[in-house]
Amino acid sequence: MATILIVEDDKNTQLLTAARLKPHFHVVCANDGLEALDKLHTQSIDLVIADVMMPRMDGYSLLKTLRAEQRHTPVLLLTAKQSFEDKREGFSAGTDDYMTKPIDYEELMWRINALLRRSQIASERKIVIGSIAVDSAAYSVIMDGKTIELPKKEFELLFKLLSYPNMIFTRNQLLNDIWGFDSESGEDTIKTHISRLRNKLKDCKEFEVVTIKGLGYKAEIREGRKP
Repeated sequence: MATILIVEDDKNTQLLTAARLKPHFHVVCANDGLEALDKLHTQSIDLVIADVMMPRMDGYSLLKTLRAEQRHTPVLLLTAKQSFEDKREGFSAGTDDYMTKPIDYEELMWRINALLRRSQIASERKIVIGSIAVDSAAYSVIMDGKTIELPKKEFELLFKLLSYPNMIFTRNQLLNDIWGFDSESGEDTIKTHISRLRNKLKDCKEFEVVTIKGLGYKAEIREGRKP
């Protein structure tokens, strides 16, 4: 059972969130960032859910400290701060996801499970779907016993899409995640890389990269296959 650390100074929110998660996870609580660091340094934590506005050490400072310590524990910021600037600060500090209050607990469960799955993929550095293995250590796809080596950006694009099956990513999201915010590459770059991936994986029976008109792309797992 995964261990979730809830970092929240509002006792009512902390207790309610813990009560909602306890049937599914082992839950640990902290009242601020400093207390959270103590727990992270002494316990095995699989995921952190942190408020932003807290005494002594806020959520942003907690995030920056964790990333400075080279800790890659997934972090979900759960906060009433919902402006674009607030979200940008959170993602710049190293958060993996961001939800605004009031909390929709069904959505929170979806996001937790997605982050835990993504964390497992990152630690194993491999995605297996049916008979296909996508190996980030070798930047390769093994299909029908044959190894298909991919250029770095093509591989990262494929790995991103397969890490979140059926989730739609806009072209801008993919550009920012894979090429970086400061990249001069445009949407044509994504189209070109998607076209190359499709050509190289045209015989793949386990999944396909689907264009969602007007939105972007997703990796669709074919019926009967499990990632």
